[in-house]
Amino acid sequence: MKFTAVIMAGGVGERFWPKSRKKCPKQFLSLTSDGETMIQKTVKRLESLVSQQDIYIITNAHYLSLVHEQLPDLPHENIIAEPCPRNTAPAIGLGASIIAQKYQDAVMFFLPSDHLIHDEEKYLAVLKKAAQAALQDKNLITLGITPTYPETGYGYIKYQHETETEGIYPVECFVEKPDIRTAESYLHSGGYLWNSGMFIWKASSILYNIQKHMPELWDGLQKIIADYQTKEFEFTLSQVFPELPSESIDFGIMEKAQHIFTIPSDFGWDDVGSWLALERINQTDENHNILDGDVLTIDSHNCTVSGNDKTIAVLGADDLVIVDTDDALLICHKNHTQDIKQILAELKAENKSDLL
Repeated sequence: MKFTAVIMAGGVGERFWPKSRKKCPKQFLSLTSDGETMIQKTVKRLESLVSQQDIYIITNAHYLSLVHEQLPDLPHENIIAEPCPRNTAPAIGLGASIIAQKYQDAVMFFLPSDHLIHDEEKYLAVLKKAAQAALQDKNLITLGITPTYPETGYGYIKYQHETETEGIYPVECFVEKPDIRTAESYLHSGGYLWNSGMFIWKASSILYNIQKHMPELWDGLQKIIADYQTKEFEFTLSQVFPELPSESIDFGIMEKAQHIFTIPSDFGWDDVGSWLALERINQTDENHNILDGDVLTIDSHNCTVSGNDKTIAVLGADDLVIVDTDDALLICHKNHTQDIKQILAELKAENKSDLL
């Protein structure tokens, strides 16, 4: 059984503004005390399972130099630059098409580049179990995370939790991000999982489903892959990829295909989706503050403060996120960290593109 991996690294990480910018988004930042960036962690945790020769990065063309700099041991040809963002279905299809050219068939792990995993041993065991399930028929496997609280920022997987085979369950449907009452009902029902965005399948299985359910995407991929490993590849990619349908894999394939299964997982997953995540992945001080940089706090509690070169003094503040960079300062109540995109919309409206 051949293992391969496709890691998606083209996102902007808007909710981590002002540290995460278009020029250097979240996956290329270090958000933990060990100094490793998110994408470096993602590749490193796979090293016992997948050869570096079989790890592919799909990223934005603007981030090619960052990927080469942070992952110098990956083959250059394994780093694929999207000419423009087209959502996850085209990215997955492109990765699967390339893998199918290299191997007659192989198991493909599709993974985001900006998630943290606390129990890596358990995580790798789940990937191996998913790979075994993916070998059967044309099974498509997704990793669902057992919810621990009513999160409204994640999509959910409704699964048949009373029907299982060796810890693998049929998926009933995928559901969008809920409001708080709906999320609470999901938590209490026991029949829902957080959608991690991690998928496992044979390259042939996902390509079969793309051909069946997304024929326009399939046709475009055939044009692109016909020139793979030729001098015309980058030109063909630049011409055809922007015309591919911009669609998520959930909507384009997973909501339509058969043989969809999930593995409920509890390996300490965190998608590090906003500044609130730092208090889950880093140790707090005695006042439950997360402090990074030259920060002085007095009578302040439950604050996340990330500094730059200057001293930051925080006095009598509770439940704030304060992030200082060379050209921007964010002061945000924790209840509004999911709304940081509103700031970016305002900056865009004011033509302050240098701050995006």
